[in-house]
Amino acid sequence: MLDNTDLKILKLLKSNCKMQFRDIGEVVHLTGQAVSNRISRMEHFGVIKGYTVLLDEKMLNKSLTAYITIFMKTTNHEVFCEFLSNNESVLEANRISGEGCYMLKIQVNSQEDLNDFLDSVLKYGNYRVNISIGKIK
Repeated sequence: MLDNTDLKILKLLKSNCKMQFRDIGEVVHLTGQAVSNRISRMEHFGVIKGYTVLLDEKMLNKSLTAYITIFMKTTNHEVFCEFLSNNESVLEANRISGEGCYMLKIQVNSQEDLNDFLDSVLKYGNYRVNISIGKIK
């Protein structure tokens, strides 16, 4: 379904989703309209699910990143997933295999906020915390 040109377009969009279609076209040797048509097709088929903005969380005073492994003590995962969806500190939540049930990535303002989050998690299960000391990629 995707050819090399589509893959090049996707790579350009991943690096800068605000890139103008004509600028993408110059790189992949198409007109801006042809690029627009290809992007629309990839959106229609679900290859492109959406666009996002990457924020510098430090500029927003969210300086502490933690990775939390959750060990559920209940089988009511729906309530836990709802809790995660409604919590703005949770950036990512993945159900995992191996040790633990879920892996969370959260960002908070302080150690106190982290402790508050962890206290709220105890209703659902136990946890193990790893705190990021620096982002590499």
